[in-house]
Amino acid sequence: MPTKREQFVQTIRAQWLGQRMRELREERGLTLKYIAAYLGVEFSTLARYERAEWPFRRDHVTALLDVYGVYEERERAQLVQLAQDAWRVNRWDDDFEGTVYDQTFVDYPWLESRSEEICTYSTMVFPGLLQTRDYAESVIRYTEGVQANQQKIDRWVRLRMERQLILDEKPPKRLAALVEESVLHRPIGGRLVLRAQLEHLARAVERPHVEIRVIPTRIGLQAGLSGSFTLFKMQRPYPEVAYVEHLGGRLFMEASRAHRYSKAYDALREVALSAPESMALIATLAEELS
Repeated sequence: MPTKREQFVQTIRAQWLGQRMRELREERGLTLKYIAAYLGVEFSTLARYERAEWPFRRDHVTALLDVYGVYEERERAQLVQLAQDAWRVNRWDDDFEGTVYDQTFVDYPWLESRSEEICTYSTMVFPGLLQTRDYAESVIRYTEGVQANQQKIDRWVRLRMERQLILDEKPPKRLAALVEESVLHRPIGGRLVLRAQLEHLARAVERPHVEIRVIPTRIGLQAGLSGSFTLFKMQRPYPEVAYVEHLGGRLFMEASRAHRYSKAYDALREVALSAPESMALIATLAEELS
């Protein structure tokens, strides 16, 4: 019978913890060999901890935080809690009352950077990785509300534009976007902003690793009834992660719940227009706005 460690699923929590512990070690200029000897484990064991192939033991994390000089109470609590929760899968909500995690833990850009392919389904606006600056500013200004100052809005717009650079990485990050046809008509930012956004999409798909497909309104009921979502397909053996925003916060899901979103995405792709048909429709609508 396999041991509990051999049965371990390489969860996102374990990945994040392994990455953070490796960063702390490297920031201090300490080698794997030195830290493995300190813990009394094999060199290969510590390497597997940092790669999340095996879960970090809670007592090891506590000991290493002392070695690395991490004494800030909240950060220590977060990392120790992650070691305890490394086995947990399926979901967590970063706004859940009483959690020790904060927005530094497994955020959306972190998942973008770690994934091999990003699959989005959008019902209201174009995905952030495909937005023009003006379109993004219109969305962010509405989301932040009338009380938001321009400096804050500019900062969020800048961050969104910087995130788009992952599409030009090597090897390239694959992006597959499914967009409801209604998004193409929604005049966010006004007529000129929408036209520029549609023209921007035509340039985006010139990259072979970017695909945009439109789900026509005539389809009626389909698998997207529950709203927009993003599916991050991670490098093997890491699991897929589904991400959903809702009025109560943000939801990340792994394992069986993420698989539901994967099946929904496949079903949506089946009813979408082909990529050439989608871009022809987008070009026609952009021309009508001229």
